[in-house]
Amino acid sequence: MWRSIPKYLINNIIFRNRVERLPAGQNSLCRPKQEVSLQSYRHHIPTAFKISMPISVIEKVEAFDKQRCITVHWDDGNHSQYPYVWLRDNCQCPQCFLSSAKARKLPIEDLDVNISVEKVISTDSKISVVWPDQHISEFDSNWLKTRSFAQTTRKEIQQKLFLTDQQNWGSELQIPTASFEEVLDNDEVAYQWLKTLRKIGVMLLKNAPAEKGQVAKLGERIGYLRLTFYGLTWQVEDKADANNVAYTSGKLSLHTDYPALHRSPGIQLLHCIKPAEIGGETQIVDGFHVANQLRQLNPEAFRILTSILVDFTDSGVDYCDFSLQSKHRIIDLDHNGKVIQINFNNATRDSIFDVPVELVHPFFSALKDYINLMYKPENLITFKMEAGDVLTFDNWRILHGRQNYISTVGSSRHLEGAYASWDEAMSRLRCLEQALYGNK
Repeated sequence: MWRSIPKYLINNIIFRNRVERLPAGQNSLCRPKQEVSLQSYRHHIPTAFKISMPISVIEKVEAFDKQRCITVHWDDGNHSQYPYVWLRDNCQCPQCFLSSAKARKLPIEDLDVNISVEKVISTDSKISVVWPDQHISEFDSNWLKTRSFAQTTRKEIQQKLFLTDQQNWGSELQIPTASFEEVLDNDEVAYQWLKTLRKIGVMLLKNAPAEKGQVAKLGERIGYLRLTFYGLTWQVEDKADANNVAYTSGKLSLHTDYPALHRSPGIQLLHCIKPAEIGGETQIVDGFHVANQLRQLNPEAFRILTSILVDFTDSGVDYCDFSLQSKHRIIDLDHNGKVIQINFNNATRDSIFDVPVELVHPFFSALKDYINLMYKPENLITFKMEAGDVLTFDNWRILHGRQNYISTVGSSRHLEGAYASWDEAMSRLRCLEQALYGNK
């Protein structure tokens, strides 16, 4: 069920006061009444991401040789099972674990997968396991509880580590908006920016200087930009002999960028330096939301787009010469059947199609059904970027496009773009969370 952006951010008052909202299909801003001053940027010493949990108290511990596991009974009435081999593999002593690097030292070739336990000693806050060779492993109660193999605990921890909860949307979305400068200078705003990108998939940053170099600053805020064959940054303008259809004034249909790579960039940054005087409106759609609609309305089309591998290609000369080939399903699913990535760019979809001839027509019919759903008014958002706007979005989820525009000498539309990877963005998000909130 759709929840409004203000409701989603209601628990973070500081960020809420900085957020502006852009109504779908409009280009006017609803300014917040409260002005919040910038804070100086803080450089943080890297720390391991920690999961905060209440103190866990151990009631008793039992070892079961037949099942090769230890059962820990907690004071809340629950219990957790830990296999012997897992405990030995995760010994935290200096001989087996390098705490300064948070890394395992014990080689897997030295691990006895059929290991037994000689003795288990417990207190209310830790357990000590004595192995047959008299090696001793100690485990803190909170460390153990966080790593419980219970399904509910695993699901909770995975959500905290990867922010798997997503909020689908249609044309009713009010695009979440924040100050470009505050994202650069204020850790809380930067944290909410990345968190919103993960949950909603898109955020518009306002009032960046209308000059080149601003997306590079966002890259530094995350960590670094992703270099591609188009360079670290690239200029979206109407160019003679364009080596990409984006470098023309024509319409760009909804697409994700760079499916010609086997691993396309996770995040895209688009800074409007100069908007077109006539035309050039931006369009965005939540590809996950529409994919789930397709699953309900046309299961066979959904099955085809999640099973057939499509060839993509891109070749030319830019940062250097390149000749790319890849294969992707249009809709990627995880092991639970959840939509996790959309791979589609009609411009670079190859004419080579590695499928039996009888599958060609069913594929095109399925693809058209998916695209037609995207362009339904209830799914599509159209708006015009202003000078200083930076549109940031999840390139694995959000399909974007552009209406055609009038290009004249000295008055051409100009955007600067760049890519970042989700690994770096999630790393920055976790580091910011640890610096801001610690173990609270």
